[in-house]
Amino acid sequence: MKIMKRVFSVILAAFALTSAAHAQQQQQQQSQKATPVSASVTRADGSVDVERIIRAFTTKEAQFAQALSQYGFKREAVVQTIGMGGQITGEYKRVSRFVLSDNAERFERILHFPMPTIQEVTITAADIEDLGGVQAFALESSKIDRYSFNYVGKERIDELDLYIFDVAPKVMPDPKKTKERLFQGRIWVDDQDLQIVKARGKGVPEGDERFPIFETYREQIDGRYWFPTYAYADDELVFKNGAVVHLRVRIKYTDYEKLGAKVTIIEEGEPGVEEPKPKPTPQTTPPPQ
Repeated sequence: MKIMKRVFSVILAAFALTSAAHAQQQQQQQSQKATPVSASVTRADGSVDVERIIRAFTTKEAQFAQALSQYGFKREAVVQTIGMGGQITGEYKRVSRFVLSDNAERFERILHFPMPTIQEVTITAADIEDLGGVQAFALESSKIDRYSFNYVGKERIDELDLYIFDVAPKVMPDPKKTKERLFQGRIWVDDQDLQIVKARGKGVPEGDERFPIFETYREQIDGRYWFPTYAYADDELVFKNGAVVHLRVRIKYTDYEKLGAKVTIIEEGEPGVEEPKPKPTPQTTPPPQ
């Protein structure tokens, strides 16, 4: 999420198997079940093969980023400024459905977009897109050489055993020369599937802008892909001029649906304009807030 004193700026494959191939697949599956992934990344001396874990989850991040371009989803974003006594002093709310156009391009269809009441900062649609999109798969394999990964240890959360890594850019980009943002923070990786299931951090570098620290949760979609379903931030942003803005942000992603098309994001809609609500569809359950 990019914030200034004006703010913020994802195959269907079919195949036939011969009886021999099917038998081979069963043997492979049995072999995989006999050797859990968590055991395969543990060396003979009991230490964790950190490099193998990093290679595994960064490769999957690239796969998930590509897969996300083939899905539509509903996104509900709420940004609030908080006053000294904890009261809400302003709000920006945008509920959208990302669907396919007649040209097979995905675009944002505004479902609910009341007039914003936030005064301390200015928020654009690009800021909201940045909020939930840019950081989601920032650690994919093509960018692995740009990051330092520090293995912290293991933690058990919600019946999942997780590897913990602190992540930071090896070289911090100059904000005066590039608008590219990198991830800095902590990630939690499932020890069985070696996939990121939770992240906490923010975008860097910070020039005149200030970025909140986000905590992002993922859920498994269609039994394959770990996509973001909930992101939350509650942070005080201190600007160079001394101004302090207490910002609270909640973003929910629900109703993931396979689209199977290349994506070009085209913004539609103006504040205060609403389109008819679509028929209700089953929603995924967001993680605890």
